[in-house]
Amino acid sequence: MPRSNWLKEVFHCQKPIIAMCHFGAMPGDPGFDHKGGMKKVVEWAIKDLTALQNGGVDAVMFSNEFSLPYMTKVGTVTVASMARIIGELMPHLKVPFGVNVLWDPVASLDLAAATGAKFIREIFSGVYASDFGIWNTNCGETVRHQYAIGAQNVKLLFNIVPEAAQYLVDRDIVSIAKSTVFNDRPDALCVSGLTAGVETDVQILKKVKEALPETIVFANTGVRLENLGKQLEFADGAVVGTTFKYEGKFENHVDEERVKAFMNKVKKFREE
Repeated sequence: MPRSNWLKEVFHCQKPIIAMCHFGAMPGDPGFDHKGGMKKVVEWAIKDLTALQNGGVDAVMFSNEFSLPYMTKVGTVTVASMARIIGELMPHLKVPFGVNVLWDPVASLDLAAATGAKFIREIFSGVYASDFGIWNTNCGETVRHQYAIGAQNVKLLFNIVPEAAQYLVDRDIVSIAKSTVFNDRPDALCVSGLTAGVETDVQILKKVKEALPETIVFANTGVRLENLGKQLEFADGAVVGTTFKYEGKFENHVDEERVKAFMNKVKKFREE
């Protein structure tokens, strides 16, 4: 299927809003609550998923957002824990979902294959100086793994502006986007701010979309009620996390009323 055509098949709408459902710290993570255990992590995830779906989001993406500090090669325990959580969420799921094991694309593909996720978001290509050390990737190896495990229908959302990282050499974002599309055949590109919750630069979104009009481009961070119009003017959709939380704070639970207000505005934007 052409890259520009799969959005409606997966999300059943144009300009989809993919809501982040952040998992709490899990076994192996420094912040794991040993007293509350996995039961507490699952309860938190069910509460957030319920608020997101009641609020009207188009899809959700499950991620180990509180596995700080992140790893570029995660342990088996992380993937196993996330699979357990998603398994318990299955009876509650009403929208398409994706997964993101931060920041390990092979682990994300394994989790997607095991759970039936429709898409993953990851850092698939490039070499970076990051908060996690020198960050290298091997897209060819990752995609071959995707086919080896039978996950070829899982859509790959390439984050080309990694959070808390930058290319080891100075490269213009448009040239990065163009070479990524030519060499790696992504299903979509994600353009981000510096960290979770930081607004994506609209001018960068505009430049990338104008350079690659046939490629799906998502605004990946910092889309809020007050800026969603200008973000969606150029982006084909958005990944939204922090703004859906109580008081717009990263560490809080999802606020259903904030989700409803946001999605009502999105629906009006689509109508216009």
